[in-house]
Amino acid sequence: MGERKVLNKYYPPDFDPSKLPRIRRPKNQQIKVRMMLPMSIRCNTCGNYIYKGTKFNSRKEDVIGETYLGIQIFRFYFKCTRCSAELAMKTDPQNSDYTVESGATRNFEPWRAEDEELDSENKKRVAEEMGDAMKSLENRTLDSKREIDILAALDEMKSMKSRHATVSVDAMLEALQRTASEKEKKLEEEDEALIKSLFQQRQTEVIRRISDEDSDDSEDFNLSSDKLKKRKVADEVSSKPTDSLTKASASDSSNNTENSSASGDSK
Repeated sequence: MGERKVLNKYYPPDFDPSKLPRIRRPKNQQIKVRMMLPMSIRCNTCGNYIYKGTKFNSRKEDVIGETYLGIQIFRFYFKCTRCSAELAMKTDPQNSDYTVESGATRNFEPWRAEDEELDSENKKRVAEEMGDAMKSLENRTLDSKREIDILAALDEMKSMKSRHATVSVDAMLEALQRTASEKEKKLEEEDEALIKSLFQQRQTEVIRRISDEDSDDSEDFNLSSDKLKKRKVADEVSSKPTDSLTKASASDSSNNTENSSASGDSK
């Protein structure tokens, strides 16, 4: 099993690579390449969106007759992930990018539009400065003023950073504790002031003082009322349920005797 997994092959001592026959390949031979999509595109056939980073198998070939500063331009053929329509793109070494040739359109990319706008402005400025010295001087003064403003802003940011750096964490914690203690003291003072105001209001109210005679009379009255209540309770407790029956029988017997004596007198 081990002989099938080796990477090096055996070369005999009399091996001469110059004697090997040269393989003649066509100039525009296509090679199968596994790659990722470098941009987001939309298929013109089915309208499917294929996003950047999608992996696919492609066929690579050299673009005959197209080079940029001696750099060869390559063309790639690949298929749509939904409808399998053939799409084509090629390299763009001038802009370090890719261009879609057929079968799809590239999605809008805002940063690309900004770069193109900056390039157009630079070209326009260079064209204006070519024949006008005053215009070039004005542009240089504006650039120097902009640089001075940027440097001033940087100095201000550095000074702010240095000021913040001088403040330590311990100092910040102490300041926070100090503010918290001050708040607590303030609240305590407010509470004390409120309590004092309430006591002052109570002291200002008119309180009628009871004389000694009135107090003695009231105490005697309270004592007599308490004694009466105690007597009533004792009477109620001493009375039994059978007492009412005996009282009723005694009253009935007295009534009978009275009736009998009355009847004897009438005879």
